[in-house]
Amino acid sequence: MTSATGAAGRGPSPWVSPAAWRAGLRDRPLIPLILLLVGLVVALQVVQPGIINQGWLSSTIRFAVPLAILAAAQTLTMLTGGIDLSVAIVASATAYVLATVAPQQGPVVGVVAALAVAASAGLVNGIGVGVFRVHPLIMTLGMSLVVLGLLTVYQRIVVASGNNVPDEVAWLGGGTSLGFFPNSLLLFVPLAALVLLGLRRSGFGRLLYAVGDNEVAARLSGVRIWQVLVVLYVISGMLAGVAGIVYAGLTNTASAGLVDRFLLPSVAAAVIGGTSIFGGRGGYSGSIVGALILTVLTTLLTVLQMPEPVRQILFGAIILAVAAAYTRITEQT
Repeated sequence: MTSATGAAGRGPSPWVSPAAWRAGLRDRPLIPLILLLVGLVVALQVVQPGIINQGWLSSTIRFAVPLAILAAAQTLTMLTGGIDLSVAIVASATAYVLATVAPQQGPVVGVVAALAVAASAGLVNGIGVGVFRVHPLIMTLGMSLVVLGLLTVYQRIVVASGNNVPDEVAWLGGGTSLGFFPNSLLLFVPLAALVLLGLRRSGFGRLLYAVGDNEVAARLSGVRIWQVLVVLYVISGMLAGVAGIVYAGLTNTASAGLVDRFLLPSVAAAVIGGTSIFGGRGGYSGSIVGALILTVLTTLLTVLQMPEPVRQILFGAIILAVAAAYTRITEQT
């Protein structure tokens, strides 16, 4: 009787309580993201049976890689409480410079020149944000307009099309090996590993979290905030440049508006992935899954033949709902 009374007094297991589920999801933020990704894939298969195959998987990864690289730039800047609204135009400018320089100077010189443009834009952003204390949103938005203007002038000077993407870049961005393996993963996997390990194991990664969590405390503890921010935005510019090169290889073309459509999705991927816009919390693994979610969602809306206005409404509504739900689940109690 004693054991029965004790069992009755204990009540339901704490592991099945809502609080336990919330804590579990908060401690394992990738779980709801992966469940959502699987749900979208299932929905896509239901809407168009047979679409999920080896070719679809390869194509999805190839289109998700440039977005995931841009999401890396947004994740790093958002960890400090900032944002980089210049990544799309910097990526487009990088792709165009590559496509116009490489035919005369070779692919190596073209890539170096293109990434130099991206790094320069990031350096200016970093100086504006870190040294002159301009708000990141204003600084990067203004920088995007400056880069767009310079790119327009450059187009008129060179009078060249952006259709001369080097074969090596096309192989990397849009090619496959063994019939299904996306070549872009040869670049993305080491790059993603570098970002993930850098955030978790390096002193610079810890500084990003410290600055985003409490900039005043970080400064009082001896951190040179301006140096951290300058390096951060140079890295962000370089990541945008790499994304532009990969996407140029994928589409086999380059233009001033090539990567424009990835600007807001790059921010959304980081937010959906759990990175706080206020800084100090988040990580890149969630942003990668967020990029995959948005890529599959775009495919689903295309298969449903949604008119563009309806697609934009649904796209934005789903992003807001997912971001709100994820924030609610992962918020600190």
